[in-house]
Amino acid sequence: MVKDEELQIGYLLKRAQAVLHSRMDEVLRPLGLSVPQYVCLHFLQQEPGISAAELARSAFVTRQSMNALLQGLQDRGLVERPARPASGRALPAAVTAVGMAALAEAEAAVDGVEQRMLSRLGESGAAALGRGLTQCTAALEDGEQAG
Repeated sequence: MVKDEELQIGYLLKRAQAVLHSRMDEVLRPLGLSVPQYVCLHFLQQEPGISAAELARSAFVTRQSMNALLQGLQDRGLVERPARPASGRALPAAVTAVGMAALAEAEAAVDGVEQRMLSRLGESGAAALGRGLTQCTAALEDGEQAG
């Protein structure tokens, strides 16, 4: 049997991500939202005018999936998009007042999950984890290749 300290960090990250996603889904489902829908609303609120392609990357879904996701949110009155693009082909989405209320409720639920996840680390441990993950991501995004 492999001891926890012998497990690879990548596996531990994936396991934590899978459990986090599952817990987020549990608290979002009663609100009528999926994790990708929540992420979409969050980024639309944070970055008005963000493109569907950027939203898809942020939500870890394909562009085609994002278009279907946006259409579903639009059908529910949570986002709105113009009937015709102002220029080019893009139809920038915006969160509606109903969507903002849904997002506020969803953020409170997700914040609770995140607090639970970090509860055993303490404030300094949570800050260190955040810095460490940021550095890991930056190292991989720099395109450096292992020797």
